[in-house]
Amino acid sequence: MLRTTAILTTLALVAGAANAETLRWARAGDSLTLDPHAQNEGPTHTLAHQIYEPLIIRDHSGAFQAALATDWAPKADDPTVWVFNLREGVTFHDGSAFTAEDVVFSFERAKSETSAMKELLTSITEVRAVDDLTVEFVTDGPNPILPNNFTNLFIMDKTWTEANGVTKVQDIANGETTFAATNANGTGAYTLTSREPDVKTVLDANPDYWGIGEFPLAVTKIEYTPIQNAATRVAALLSGEVDFIQDVPVQDLGRVNDTDGLVVKTAPQNRTIFFGMDTGSEDLRSTEGNPFAEVKVREAMNMAINRDAIQRVVMRGQSQPTGVIMPPFVNGWTEALDATPEGDIEAAKALMAEAGYGDGFSVQLDCPNDRYVNDEAICQAAVGMLGQIGITVNLNAQSKALHFPLIQNETTDFYMLGWGVPTYDSEYIFNFLVHTKGDDRGSWNPTGFSNPEVDEMIKSLAAETDLDARNESIAKIWEVVNGETLYLPLHHQVLNWGMAETVGTEVSPEDDPKFKFFEMN
Repeated sequence: MLRTTAILTTLALVAGAANAETLRWARAGDSLTLDPHAQNEGPTHTLAHQIYEPLIIRDHSGAFQAALATDWAPKADDPTVWVFNLREGVTFHDGSAFTAEDVVFSFERAKSETSAMKELLTSITEVRAVDDLTVEFVTDGPNPILPNNFTNLFIMDKTWTEANGVTKVQDIANGETTFAATNANGTGAYTLTSREPDVKTVLDANPDYWGIGEFPLAVTKIEYTPIQNAATRVAALLSGEVDFIQDVPVQDLGRVNDTDGLVVKTAPQNRTIFFGMDTGSEDLRSTEGNPFAEVKVREAMNMAINRDAIQRVVMRGQSQPTGVIMPPFVNGWTEALDATPEGDIEAAKALMAEAGYGDGFSVQLDCPNDRYVNDEAICQAAVGMLGQIGITVNLNAQSKALHFPLIQNETTDFYMLGWGVPTYDSEYIFNFLVHTKGDDRGSWNPTGFSNPEVDEMIKSLAAETDLDARNESIAKIWEVVNGETLYLPLHHQVLNWGMAETVGTEVSPEDDPKFKFFEMN
């Protein structure tokens, strides 16, 4: 974390800050790596989107837009093959030409064992280059939503990757570092000038970008500074030290919006915050036995969490309480699933007693303190709420860089996680969070939940072309997930971007500003 004195310089320095084309950007946490396939995490993807590009992007409204591919469609005579036509004349930042060979290489890399993106590509059996500007994706059955899975799948330069010994995806969960973690060579609108993880990253406009004339490209330099401390981050915006922050603390929304020259823009985010539990281990790490193995304990916890109080007191109205780990943007969402469970402490205590835990138990809750809006404060509130039904919760709050490996390595009993859905479809949630861990799925499912019948239904979604039948399967899977109380949903997150009035942008539901769309007034 940067010290306040490193952020708040003298007024003279602020007055002489960068010109109108420089965007000084801050948020609570940094990108975890520059390896574009090593971590499936929002801030990591956001930085990558400035440097690298996928075949398809979503614009700030959430709609598809052509990127490195100009068009795509299933093959007329074979619905198991999608054909992507690539953009001509694109070069990587080092000047090398972008071709279909780079796409084939990147997708094969993203399907590999240490990739965090492989769940998105499980239906693909082959990626082949027809010629320099045509790629075919062969799937194990007709996959009507395959393009939805490609919007964060970045294309690397095969030659550069091989030359620098990084054909293997960085194993970030086990602490590996590689050349690709701190260096980059993409096709994006901005090139990497300097990178100091957790301190500062500088990007400059790519003078050879294919999109010149197609996008505003008003921002010519980006200075990205992670500022974990909320008060320091707001002070930097108020003083003019930074121009744009993605995460205005809820307690400071009025203060920022009422300041001359600043504005706050708010929108629902395509992300849900929830708690997960290890339901499968015989003994937990922080207590003897495993109370989470009892569904009545999980139901009691779900009843004890007062989501309305969290919304009112912790989030100051900036959240949408929910009963499902799926935001309303997603195919499969219904009002019935979204309804929050009734809070009833006495009924929750009765369930605890029926499960054999009338005297309660102790457990550790692992929580990030620099990833989600008020993440640590939410966890602190839950500690008190669960205490009312006899569960003594010891809070372990730490940086996301330390928190996420606990989930990926299955070394946590009880944890907070937030999940965005860039595909806008339930299959994405099921592949990562519900499917049995293994078989290139379930990489973010340390709960121990495993249901072979559900696994088969999840796999079938990728090849079901009857959308009504597919949606029926999705509803059945959600019925199982909620019936098991597999997770404890909290709320859908709300975005609050704070910026100087000179910065022109709308809020992206993915919380992934793409600076090539920004205007600088």
